[in-house]
Amino acid sequence: MTRVQTEYQLWLQDPAVDEQTKQELRAIRDDEREIEDRFYKDLEFGTGGLRGVIGAGTNRINVYTVGRASQGLASYVNGTGAANPAIVLAYDSRHMSPEFALEAALVFAGNGIKAYLFQTLHATPQLSFAVRYLGAAAGVVVTASHNPPEYNGYKVYGADGGQLVPEFAEQVIDLVQSIDSFDKVKKLSQEEAEAQGLLAWLGDDVDQAYIQAVTAISQNPDVIKEISDDFRVIFTPLHGAGNVPVREVLKAVGFGQVRVVAEQELPDPQFSTVKSPNPEEREAFTLAIAQAKDWNADIIIGTDPDADRMGAVVKDANGEYVVLTGNQSGAIIVNYLLSSMKERGTLPANGVVIKTIVTSELGAAVANHYGIPTLNTLTGFKYIGEKMSQFEKTGEHTFLFGYEESYGYLAGSYARDKDAVIAAMLIAEAAAFYKKQGKTLYEVLQGLYESFGYFLEKLESRTLKGKDGVEQIGRMVEAWRTNPPAEIGGTRVSSVEDYAQGIQDLPRENVLKFKLEDGSWFCLRPSGTEPKIKFYFAVQGATGPEAAKQLDSIIQYVLNRVDG
Repeated sequence: MTRVQTEYQLWLQDPAVDEQTKQELRAIRDDEREIEDRFYKDLEFGTGGLRGVIGAGTNRINVYTVGRASQGLASYVNGTGAANPAIVLAYDSRHMSPEFALEAALVFAGNGIKAYLFQTLHATPQLSFAVRYLGAAAGVVVTASHNPPEYNGYKVYGADGGQLVPEFAEQVIDLVQSIDSFDKVKKLSQEEAEAQGLLAWLGDDVDQAYIQAVTAISQNPDVIKEISDDFRVIFTPLHGAGNVPVREVLKAVGFGQVRVVAEQELPDPQFSTVKSPNPEEREAFTLAIAQAKDWNADIIIGTDPDADRMGAVVKDANGEYVVLTGNQSGAIIVNYLLSSMKERGTLPANGVVIKTIVTSELGAAVANHYGIPTLNTLTGFKYIGEKMSQFEKTGEHTFLFGYEESYGYLAGSYARDKDAVIAAMLIAEAAAFYKKQGKTLYEVLQGLYESFGYFLEKLESRTLKGKDGVEQIGRMVEAWRTNPPAEIGGTRVSSVEDYAQGIQDLPRENVLKFKLEDGSWFCLRPSGTEPKIKFYFAVQGATGPEAAKQLDSIIQYVLNRVDG
């Protein structure tokens, strides 16, 4: 009997597995391919933690895989000798999110660890903040970010409020994998956990402390309040956890004209008004743009289901609403934040901006203009959070801003993960601040291009599902590693950075970055959270048309080779 069939039969025979789950598994007994996909591996921690399709099986997310992961995390926390062996839990609006969060909390309680659980859906950055605020040993947020509705996930955070980096995630994984049957998962009932003081429900005090921490980073509250009546914001939480905190923060810093897209305001695990609840995609803003046109809004802001990613839409030179890329929003916020701090005399001499290796260099050029260095990390905000905690201990740098091209931003040190709430506040502030000067954010962006060069970027991806897809992605990366191009469109490839070899003092990761002589680059990176491989492209030109031509040339070469 194969490993897949063995695991399948173990689930059917395990007395700890409920009858409803067994019925789901019996229904696929004649579908070998489906059985293989559900059982050929255990869900793994990637850049976003544990994430998968909801359903029965080791390669699915369900109360059993959540319970097993929680038992591993509990053993890890108990093994660290933490002074406060407590774990904070939050969840978003997805199917089974409250159930998975409670299941995890009861497993922690079964291991003598106090579980702090939010009573309603909360944003991922609120969880990161709460871990630090409560001095807990770890945190868990149940979310699958902007994945399709059939997905859910389980992100693990350390005592610093950041997602676990590989060194520690691997320790948790080893403990999880040592659990060979579900009856080894220790668990209390909700009544027992509450009676023993091992399950505590978080109240409004944590939320208010979070709001205060975010609004403390507001740069120009007087200007915002002055222009408030003439500045209009459309906001969509895309059926997720950003609805309450974003509105509270915008109100607190003085924005009086904020309208929410009613059809997308309330939680909806099906995300029924969009193809994907992803603020990176224009389609997600269809309703918001229609409303913005009717109201003549200055800016549209959208957040993903767990409110760790923020997208912004602004008017271009023709008055049409265009979606800013993550790189563009990042550069605008860097410019607004650093220029405001310089103007107010609060820009620290040892300040630092942190971004990822696949993020545009435009923000770095802007930061350099203000005398602030930019550091690069691997993709995944956990690496930015790791650097933040390192600098907090050493005092080498004062963290000012961290961001990713994938719409993740953070300013300040109150959390260790990307935060769509503070990003919404800062991008709205920037838009209002520059409107008072007679400029739109689009005009500000064009000014940055004219000053620092036309930086253009593009992200392409290929989705390859299942076991075969994982193997195909692996072969694809290896083919580029062993047979790199010498030139593209007449421009020589000057270097290849293979992050699997461990370079620039960064952790090893299966990522390849090809740099061209003219400063352009492209990068191949298998996703850590989805069954896809991502291709990042970036160029810098003296003019917009020149940059666009070079970008198209590189994309065409790479994708022609990929699609063969």
